[in-house]
Amino acid sequence: MCQALAYQAVRETWASVLRPWEDALAHSPGDTLFLTPLWQQTWWKHFGVGKQPLLYSFWAGVRLLGVAPLCLEGDTLAFLGETDLFDYHDFIVPRGEEGAFYPALVHALAGLPWRTLRLLSLREGSPALEHLPPLARQQGWTCQVEEEDVAPGMPLPGDWEAYLRALDRHDRHEVRRKIRRLTQDTLAHCYAIDDPNTLWGFLDEFFTLMRQSMEEKSRFLTPQREAFFREVGVALAERGILRLYFLEYAGHRVASALCFDYKGQRLLYNSGFNPAYGHLSVGLVLKALTIKDAIERGLAYYDFLRGGEEYKFRLGGRSRRLFRLTLRRPDPTPG
Repeated sequence: MCQALAYQAVRETWASVLRPWEDALAHSPGDTLFLTPLWQQTWWKHFGVGKQPLLYSFWAGVRLLGVAPLCLEGDTLAFLGETDLFDYHDFIVPRGEEGAFYPALVHALAGLPWRTLRLLSLREGSPALEHLPPLARQQGWTCQVEEEDVAPGMPLPGDWEAYLRALDRHDRHEVRRKIRRLTQDTLAHCYAIDDPNTLWGFLDEFFTLMRQSMEEKSRFLTPQREAFFREVGVALAERGILRLYFLEYAGHRVASALCFDYKGQRLLYNSGFNPAYGHLSVGLVLKALTIKDAIERGLAYYDFLRGGEEYKFRLGGRSRRLFRLTLRRPDPTPG
């Protein structure tokens, strides 16, 4: 208990934290798939070896102020997960509780055995970026905020033609031309897989197309990451969140895109294509068709997620910044 502030920090287990975590997330303006217990606990199952989970809930009486999902490795304290599998991180704080949560968090942090606190992938506008630096400096900790990456996205209009009109003239022409070139050919068609009972086999083809498209993606797809994707993918499909898109041409699956539909937004998580069909722009066309499908489903926002690849802006994405916040305690005084 923090007597001066009358806040209570509760060290939780995975089992005990789920209820307050889900309650806080449901009322948080920063709610995103990457902050769900499902995503983070699955990550922990596959990548948590050698780390100590520090899961805290914060309360003012019976009022939930928020949840801090952290882990300790050596003397470094951080969010669960890294940028390879998490596009966004943050604390889970209900709207309006920020002014109470962050002082309680800093009070709890002061009693934990860390030297560096590394908070990755905080979105532009995150309350952590506003509240933590001045509170940390009051404790005598140094604070550094750095721009980490961008995560382009865009609000979706009510219809496809309105989306096209919003594009740059050249980009609008290219999107229309490339889609027309493929879709007017009866050899091409697009469809989505969302049945958890059949997803496993289709994930094999998705991974193959990822590996074919870029050497970097081939290196990224380690057996450990594949196992994570399979487990979390089936769980998300069971909840109606996952949609795995394929573009077929002449009976061959030539491009694929893994999307998550979460709280009115479509997240384009990853994609791949067969370079032998690159002259048909199959990767770009499929991504455009996932935007069209999102509009037709009435979704409000399309999130290209982390990375400033050119195609995201050609398809209408607007840049949003991600930040890294690092706190450091001073070295202990000798003697």
